[in-house]
Formats: sequence, C-alpha cells, structure tokens
Amino acid sequence: MKIFSAYTTGGEYEALGYGYGPGVGEGYKRLINIISRASGAPVICEALRYCATCAKNEIFKIAEEEFKGLKSINLNDIFAKFKKVNEKNYEDVECPAKKVVTSTIPGVDILQLEDAVKSLWKEGIYAESGMGCTGPVVMVADDDLDRACYILKKCNLI
Repeated sequence: MKIFSAYTTGGEYEALGYGYGPGVGEGYKRLINIISRASGAPVICEALRYCATCAKNEIFKIAEEEFKGLKSINLNDIFAKFKKVNEKNYEDVECPAKKVVTSTIPGVDILQLEDAVKSLWKEGIYAESGMGCTGPVVMVADDDLDRACYILKKCNLI
C-alpha cells in the first residue's frame, strides 16, 4: 500500500514503499510488478526486490493452488450471478461533447470503471476513466462533479 510514500520528499517523488506489487491472475505466466512515474530510486529498488522475492518463492505455483481452491467453491458461478444482476446495456450510449475534465471521482471498482463512464454519458455528462495514485478514477468537468457523484451513487458505482 502506498501511504505517505512521498511524505518525506515534500510530495516531489515517492521515496518509501515497493510499488503496487505483482499482478497475479489465473494462467499468468509473466511476473509484472507496477511502479508509477512518481516512483523514486528507493521505491524502484524495493519494487525490484519484491519482484525477485515473488519469483524466488514461485508465486505462480501459489496462485495456481489458490485458483484451484476458488474453482472448488464455484467462484466463477457466483461471479456470473452478480454479472447478470448488474449487467447494463450501454451499446447505444453515445459520448457527449468533449469537455475539459479536471475533477476526479475515486472509489469506483476497476471492473466497473467503464460502466461508470457510460452511466454518466447516458445522462449527458462527458466523463473519462483514468488511474490516479490511489486507484481508478472517473474524470469529469468541475461543473458536472456534483451531478456525476449523485448519478454514480444512484447506480451503486461509488
């Protein structure tokens, strides 16, 4: 977790931490650890060390066993039920006229980020998706922020 990673530098760059950690998923064969453009040399050093530790401890074998356990409880079936409940049809939604987006709305799950953007488009609000230092964000114009937050809350996306 990246809390106060740039605190000791006055916010200039990240000097504490070890990046965002490994991306692990079912069937992954490559070890990818994420850093940000604000990561300083100490963070990059620790991120490399963390990546090496993951490789040494055979993270893919561990992940494979974890995914086997998830399959044994039919997790994919559980997800499929939620997907059907939350499925929305955004095929016909057109993007509104582009605006300068300087306000961000955090708290949207990465798997629902595009749904959040299209929910706003459907209501005539121009929005873009992005990734902030703390995770996924929806970006909107300053004058649309309050209404966009209201819509996303109403749609249970934040």
